[in-house]
Amino acid sequence: MVKMIGAVLILFAGTMIGFQQAARFAMRPRHIRQLIHALQRLETEIGYGYTPLPEAIERTAEHMQGAMRAMFQSVGDTLQSDKECSFRECWEQAAASHWPRTAMKAPERASFIRLGSSLGISDRDDQIKHLRLAVQQLQAEEEAARDDQARYEKMSKSLGVLVAALVVILIV
Repeated sequence: MVKMIGAVLILFAGTMIGFQQAARFAMRPRHIRQLIHALQRLETEIGYGYTPLPEAIERTAEHMQGAMRAMFQSVGDTLQSDKECSFRECWEQAAASHWPRTAMKAPERASFIRLGSSLGISDRDDQIKHLRLAVQQLQAEEEAARDDQARYEKMSKSLGVLVAALVVILIV
């Protein structure tokens, strides 16, 4: 009886680990798409609204959800509260504190950080060019993330169940 309960618990745990990994593969393209929308909104605020960067960041945060909202709010809050902190430092601090809550990986983070080092130090047109470049890079990463999702999502679910079944067989 105890072995049976243990086997069921192991199967359940292995299955949940597989499904959790599959969910990360599914969330990555969604998070990249949210970041792309945030940057496009930021581009609109800067380009067409002639909005100053700190205010544009705050307005962008208002229209985001989840980790993206927290990341942009963090940049805006740090810009307003710490006058000695440069935009780049605020951007990097927000990325460091909020990036682990996303399913995005190192290439997306590198594009995000690179963008932060170029915003706030040039004129409006140059900032728009940098935003568009970051969006293009993220769109390429989104395509790769969708490929990974199609390739690995189902495999992760199956692998979780199969590894748990193997452990149960080896124990029993």
